[in-house]
Amino acid sequence: MKLVLIGIQGSGKSTQGNLLSKQLKIPYLSTGHIFRTIAKEKTQLGRYIKETVNAGLLVPDVKTIEIVNSYLSRPEYKKGYILDGFPRTLEQVKEFKNNVDKVIYIDISQKEAIWRLFHRDDSARSDETLPALKKRITLFYKFTEPVTEHYRKEGKLIDIDGTMSIEKVNEEILKGLGKQLIKNQITNWHRKQKTIIAIVGLPGSGKTDAADFFHKKNIPTISFGKIINDYINKKKISHNEKNHKIIREEIRAKNGNEALAVLNAEKIKTALKDNSIVVIEGMRSWEEYLFLKKEFADVKIVILCIYADKHLRYKRISKRNNRSELYGEERDINEIVGINMGPTIAYADFVIKNNYSLKDYYDKLELAYRTIYFS
Repeated sequence: MKLVLIGIQGSGKSTQGNLLSKQLKIPYLSTGHIFRTIAKEKTQLGRYIKETVNAGLLVPDVKTIEIVNSYLSRPEYKKGYILDGFPRTLEQVKEFKNNVDKVIYIDISQKEAIWRLFHRDDSARSDETLPALKKRITLFYKFTEPVTEHYRKEGKLIDIDGTMSIEKVNEEILKGLGKQLIKNQITNWHRKQKTIIAIVGLPGSGKTDAADFFHKKNIPTISFGKIINDYINKKKISHNEKNHKIIREEIRAKNGNEALAVLNAEKIKTALKDNSIVVIEGMRSWEEYLFLKKEFADVKIVILCIYADKHLRYKRISKRNNRSELYGEERDINEIVGINMGPTIAYADFVIKNNYSLKDYYDKLELAYRTIYFS
């Protein structure tokens, strides 16, 4: 396993690196430690590294890449490693020859970092003057944040809240790696709790995009609205608010306000047999939620509400290839009051704002998913 630890100075990378090294039985390599070791050498390179580090500057990419690659060519790093402090720039990412399995980003605020650094026992660091620290932190945000975004796009980034206790941070890192610590032994982590993620939100908020996000993770997704759409297509009538309301009322007259949950119950049961998480796209009524709670008593039901500003929702719907006129105040009121969606929105476990780019939306969905998955 090849891991990279990223975080501003004081985030706890070295603490976690040493812990993970013992737990995963792979060596921990800190580029900061390498540079400080070299800086003690009475050589031209040693003097150069010392002056650069003490000034709060980053060692240039070319020199950093050369030094790191030299260390990683040693036999002890052949089966894997935990690398702290590299790569720090996109240029280093590009020139880094080793494939990285996961990148762990331990996130803390600048204020928290400075407080930690000036209250820790290690006072031997000559480079830890306040101006040097502030400059180093500024450089981190300037050069390293694009690195985290690069690895996030590749699906390799694990975001960790570094303000938690050492034990909790370690536990969350292991979970992110699909591992857990039991009696001081690392084992593979498996979900035991079955979960239904019910996506709710007004028309045009982005429920379909959310369903696509989960589908890309190979999580089975069941669309509650498909029954109504298929029924209308079968009758060969127009997709407008009047016809949708008529069809919904017909179905509810037979099965109650929980109709769509009742009609999809068998699909959900089948999906849950082989999967720990199942996603429902477009749960609407409070009665549907109560039915799922009763029918799947041993399954955790999580409501994920998607919100978007009204004008954006209407604009999105108007650009659809089909049902592009199916929006407006009347439909919103029918959804909130007539279908009784209001309580499911108000009772949501997660609310995600989808006003911006698809990338921003997916990043928010990823954070919610990780919280649900590991809880």
